[in-house]
Amino acid sequence: MSAATEARVLHRPQAAHRYLPEGPKALGPARLLWLTIQCGADATQGALHVLTTGRGENRSWRLPGRPGFAYPTQREDVFLVGMERAVGLFDTGRARFQPLCDGLDANVPGTIVNDGVLLPQGLVFGAKDTSFQAHKAGLWFLRASDRQLFQLRSDMLCSNGVLGRPMLDGRIELFHIDSPLRVVKRFVLDPDQGALTDEAVAIDLRHDPAVPDGMVAWPGSDDVVVAMFDPGPRANGRALRCSLRTGAVLAEFQTPGAAQVTCPAWLETQYGAHLVLTTAAENLTAERLAQQPNAGCLFAVRTPGVVVPQTPVWLG
Repeated sequence: MSAATEARVLHRPQAAHRYLPEGPKALGPARLLWLTIQCGADATQGALHVLTTGRGENRSWRLPGRPGFAYPTQREDVFLVGMERAVGLFDTGRARFQPLCDGLDANVPGTIVNDGVLLPQGLVFGAKDTSFQAHKAGLWFLRASDRQLFQLRSDMLCSNGVLGRPMLDGRIELFHIDSPLRVVKRFVLDPDQGALTDEAVAIDLRHDPAVPDGMVAWPGSDDVVVAMFDPGPRANGRALRCSLRTGAVLAEFQTPGAAQVTCPAWLETQYGAHLVLTTAAENLTAERLAQQPNAGCLFAVRTPGVVVPQTPVWLG
């Protein structure tokens, strides 16, 4: 593995929004969608943000619950958001959330929607047990063609880092992290049947003291970037470039003064392609915050040669 590459602070949010940043997505050159899952340890609400990096402008909208993921839609002021036990459309102009499907995990106490990925065939998203104790949360597929909802799994502890790649036969090669297990799993999703098969381990990170969190594909390769959430007293956070083919760790990106890295994304700026990394100040004492002064900041590191992919848009 080559030497670690250090990222720089891209944006320093206000205190409440540094608690648990997540889910960055490029909205075009120098514009970044990101989320605050919750605005404090006991908060039951989060926020949606649009950061314009060239101007250093960050617009924020408080959400009526705790979001897990967000994607743009055909309307600039409306976003697809997974939140609490629903997936729906949040209209920033009206500050209104309209569910597309709700009642997720309705008979399972203590779970909320977490991460998700938007594919041409539909939306794959999972939930988490908020106490991180029981394998009881769902993994779901909302099919785009008819809006039919399928439950793929019911044994998730903390569903994270979902991505998919098309296969020649129309099925989807699906990669997914159930974070506390510290592995990236590979499945095959049949969108016609709404079913998963062929479970296998693609990347084994059980030797690492940190917890794998969000994940994004490295364009033009069989690699991914995995954000590593380290609750220990570390000076730097890490994100790892890993091979889905061999499972090997190929490179490391560091976030100085912020050990809890939550999610990666790609962003094109006037200075070229960048890897963006969100970090969190979640559950850090005042003493630990003093040791990690950049906790909760958004970071960026330049990645020459990368062609930044377009973020998928919800067409419903």
